[in-house]
This record gives sequence, C-alpha cells and structure tokens, in this order.
Amino acid sequence: MEIVAKPWPALWALVLGFFMILVDSTIVSVANPKIMEGLNTDINSVIWVTSAYLLAYAVPLLVTGRLGDKYGPKNLYLVGLSVFTLASLWCGLSGDIGMLIWARAVQGLGAAMMTPQTMAVITRIFAPDKRGPAMGLWGATAGVAMLVGPILGGVLVDGLGWEWIFFVNVPVGIVAFVMAWRLVPKLATHNHKFDLLGILLSSVGLFMLVFGIQEGEKYDWGTIAGPFSVWGLIIAGVVVLVLFVIWQAVTKGEPLVPLHLFKFRNFSLANVAIMSMGFSITAMSLPLFFYYQLVRGMTPTQSALMMIPMALFSGILAPFVGKLVDIVNPRYVAFTGFILMSVSLLWTAALMSADTPIWLFLLPSGLLGIASSGIWAPLSTTATRNLGPREAGAGAGIYNTTRQIGAVLGSAAIAVLITARLSAELPAGSAEGAQGMGGQLPEALHAGFSTAMAQSTILPAAVVLLGAAMAILFAKPRPVDAIYAEFDPSAGKPASASQQH
Repeated sequence: MEIVAKPWPALWALVLGFFMILVDSTIVSVANPKIMEGLNTDINSVIWVTSAYLLAYAVPLLVTGRLGDKYGPKNLYLVGLSVFTLASLWCGLSGDIGMLIWARAVQGLGAAMMTPQTMAVITRIFAPDKRGPAMGLWGATAGVAMLVGPILGGVLVDGLGWEWIFFVNVPVGIVAFVMAWRLVPKLATHNHKFDLLGILLSSVGLFMLVFGIQEGEKYDWGTIAGPFSVWGLIIAGVVVLVLFVIWQAVTKGEPLVPLHLFKFRNFSLANVAIMSMGFSITAMSLPLFFYYQLVRGMTPTQSALMMIPMALFSGILAPFVGKLVDIVNPRYVAFTGFILMSVSLLWTAALMSADTPIWLFLLPSGLLGIASSGIWAPLSTTATRNLGPREAGAGAGIYNTTRQIGAVLGSAAIAVLITARLSAELPAGSAEGAQGMGGQLPEALHAGFSTAMAQSTILPAAVVLLGAAMAILFAKPRPVDAIYAEFDPSAGKPASASQQH
C-alpha cells in the first residue's frame, strides 16, 4: 500500500473532475424536451444522447483501469480530463442530433479514462481502516452529482439554452486539470499486458446487447437490415459476452478481468449491487422529467428544483455514512438504503396523475436522498477493502464498469418501456406525436401520459431490490491486519486464497 501522509488534497482534486463527469450522466435528462425541440428529433433519438455517453463510458473502463496501473493514474486522469473537456465544447457546438450523439460518445471515452483512477488512488493512498471517510466523500460525490445534474441542467437550459449544459464543463475542466496536476501524487506503476481479444469481445458484446434493447421498439422487434434481427442481435450480444467470460477464465496471458477477484464474496456482491443502482438512478429520471415538463407544464428549472430535497439529504448525510461504515457492518446500511430507494420510487409512481398537488412529490424526493446516502459509500468501501495495490486499477475498473453497464441498460430499457407504455395508454396515433413534442401536451393526453410514466417508474423501483438482496448477503468486514497480511508487499498479490471470502 502506498499510504501518503496527506492524502486528502489529492482526493479533493480528483473529486472535482469526478463530479463533473457524473453530472453529465444525468444532466441531459432534464434537457431532453428542449433538445428534441431544438434539434427537431424524437424520444428514441434524444435518449441516444445519454446512451451513447454511457456506452462509450462503460465499454473502455476495464482497460482504462489497467492503463492507469501501467502509465500512472495521474497521467491517465489528466489525459481523460482533456478529452472530456474538449468533447464538451464539441457537444455544445453540435447542430444536429447525429453530431451531438458522436460528441457525447467521445465525451464518454474521456470519462472512462478518468473514473477508475479516482477509486484506484483512494485504494492506494488510504489505509483500509481509513478508507470509510474517503469513500464517503467519493460516494457523496457520486450521489450528489447524479442528483444535482438535473438541477444544474434545468437552470442552464432555461437561462442560457441546452448547449450550456455542455459549455459549462470547459472552465470547470480547466480548473480540475490544474488542481490534479498540482495535488495528485505520482504513484508507482505496474507493468501489464493487455488482453486485446478480451477488449474486442467485451466491446462488441456490450454494444450489440444495448443497441438491440434500445432500438428494438423502433424496428418492432423484427428485422433491422438484411439477415439481422433485433432478437438476433441481443442473443448474439449475450453469447459474445459469455465467450468473453470464458476467455478470461482460460487465457494464459493477463486477463482483462482477473476472475480471481470474484473469489472475494463482498467484491462480487458489491458489483451486482452497484449495477442495480446504476440501472435505477439512470432509469428513474427520464419518466419523471417528461411528466413534470409535458404534463405539469414545468420549465426545466422548475422540474429540476423538485430534486432539491433529494440532493440536500444525500449530500448532507453521505459523509456521516462514510464514517459509519468503518464502525458497523456496511450491509445493514446499504440494505436499508436500497429498500428506502424502492419505496421512494413506488411512492413517486403512485403520485403521478394529472392533478396531484405538486408539492407532494417533494416527500419521496427527500426519501430518495436519504436512501441514496446510504448506498454509495457502503458499496464502494465493501468492494475495495480487500484489494491489493497491484489489483487496485483492475478492481476499480471492474466496479465502475458494472455500474456503467447498469446505467447503459437502464437508459436502454426505460426508453423501450416508455415507448411501449405510451403506445398502450394513449389513443391510437397520438403516441408518436407525444414522443416528438417538446412543449406541454394537450390536456386530453395528460391522464394517459401520466399513467405511462408512472408504470415506467416501477421498473427502477423493482430493479433496485436486487441491490438490497446483494447487500444483505455481505460478509462481515475482516480486520485491517488480516487484509495487510493477505498481500505480499513485493508483488501485491494475494498470498493465500484461503481467506478470500
């Protein structure tokens, strides 16, 4: 472990950039109706603005974690931050939906270079028994960013136009670059060989799976082109991902995903739990903001302000939760957080009608903030507690990849569900018009549209229960001395598999 005397300045420097890239995971949701209006596009196309970012973010994470190990987490973080900042400028200058989607994909690539480095640095410069507060800050950053994104987006869209949700990243990116350059230490590098076949299989499999899910409704779940069908693409994606896992198990070189990490029970469970969180936090915002703006006639700023209780509770409580997980078993905290999150989303869905007093939505919003604060830090602390320095990059890459895969699948699945429920709940011929409408809906469509959005919100409420099931199965954290003894300081590899639980 490369413990440093004053690790907090480095962490604060990384947190600024990490906050920025996570804000961009959710900031577009509140701007979707205005982007649809400004670029003359429909719901399915505008959701690809989010999905392209999330997909380009998720696919490279496995290899960018390793690149950080090989070339130094600081160096890769700075390169990624530069790519992200320049791509943000490109996004704001885009004049059509196709250009915006491409720019968002490049932006996601920059984010993929940055994210694993933040967790890897925490794992390497903080002792295991001191990581709770550090992961609390990391978790608070993740939670608040994904909740504040829509609020910030609303203010920018109403005040300056949708382009400014991207332009604002340019000055923030410059400040973050200077801070990281000065405050983040250079850490020892570890030589890695890169699994090129593994990279290809994981990238192709994930793309086919997500593209098939998201575009299925557009092609009526039938033929896309020639011999290619939607279901064929989805099944092929699953098969390729299975081949990827098999290859990781049998390759004699250095695998992209060291499967032995999954012998750590808590690492495996935390990865499934964070995937469900990524899915739900991404999926929940789309139907909610469409409801606020198209049914209730709110501006982007007004709809975003409905998220303030969520952001406040999450931001205030997360640091305290970070300290708490160093004292009590994280499974109780995370389990409670997941259950409360499901309750808050079901509560929100129950309120979605055309005439519900709008202030009532502030109550489940506050509960969602309380729930979120109890999830991020316990999961990240549990996932990384048993990792050695040589495995920090790979472990962080895997953990963040599963979170982003969850977010990608959440974005794709909610797009399909929203489209299907609109077709079911609105009169024949009006669903297509509703999907392309950037302003408020005609009053005659309010009830059906509200019902469709409420039904869609049940999906993330159900998926998040998977996270609760994983959290309650967490094993009790082992003492710090046992963790240190498990690793050979010269190699950073587990000395014995007997304690890998």
